[in-house]
Amino acid sequence: MILGVLLPQGHRWAGAIGWLVPAMLFITFLQTRLSHRTLRRSHLVLLAANVAMAFAAWGVGWQLGGRDVALAGFFAGITPTATAAPVVMSFLGGQVDYVIAAFLLTNLAIPALLPGLLPLVLGQANAFEVFQHVLGSMVLRVFAPMAAAAALRLIHPPAAKWGARLRNLSFGLWVMALFLVTANASDFLRTQTVRPATLAEIAGLTALVCAGNFSLGRWVGGKQFAREGSQSLGQKNTALTIWLAIAYAPNPLSALGPTCYVLWHNLWNSWQLHRYRPAPEERAERSKG
Repeated sequence: MILGVLLPQGHRWAGAIGWLVPAMLFITFLQTRLSHRTLRRSHLVLLAANVAMAFAAWGVGWQLGGRDVALAGFFAGITPTATAAPVVMSFLGGQVDYVIAAFLLTNLAIPALLPGLLPLVLGQANAFEVFQHVLGSMVLRVFAPMAAAAALRLIHPPAAKWGARLRNLSFGLWVMALFLVTANASDFLRTQTVRPATLAEIAGLTALVCAGNFSLGRWVGGKQFAREGSQSLGQKNTALTIWLAIAYAPNPLSALGPTCYVLWHNLWNSWQLHRYRPAPEERAERSKG
């Protein structure tokens, strides 16, 4: 992240994120089998919280700095679970299945709701074009690696064990993607003219949204899935809403909402990974791999 701030030139290769994320998901899907039992009632609560947080941020933003700050807060809050959230949860030794279910639910439901929600906050929006873009992105970045992993497991069953062995590779891909996302955000802030007061309002609002998401998600997950619920609601697919804000908001300044959120949720992820210590049996399994 520090390198991304110091080397904003890295934004030139930000397009590689579109390939890094499917590669990480492919590795994660290799070791994960989904079933109807994976979906729990708390997933529906997480989805409702996702939408509620967006409108709460929109309302606070209006009071704080007007329409642009409100839209920045909305785009940060409405963002569904990040494609990399299951990957990070695998690094933290949690229940990856739970996070994948939350990821699939929010990334299907939120895009389906956006055509109706965007006109409410923007006034006007080409709902069909938004839905088309989001659907195409989902097919390429999520369902393609999921189908490829399932096909490989079917053809070659031992491939199900490759995910654990490739964990370090997946971590390296995530670090590379984190550098590119941070470099892209750094370049955006350097090249756009933004009033310091407005930037402070957006940064403060999105930090509040981020802290609220991780805390609320922990509560929704309960004792059994506290860490998983926190990650599902807190780590966001910001690339999606950055594009939406740039494409449909009256002022590109609104894109600063999810852009700032990139910093906040990745700072928290970095801190979690720094603090995490695998259990003895997990360390033994890794050493064997």
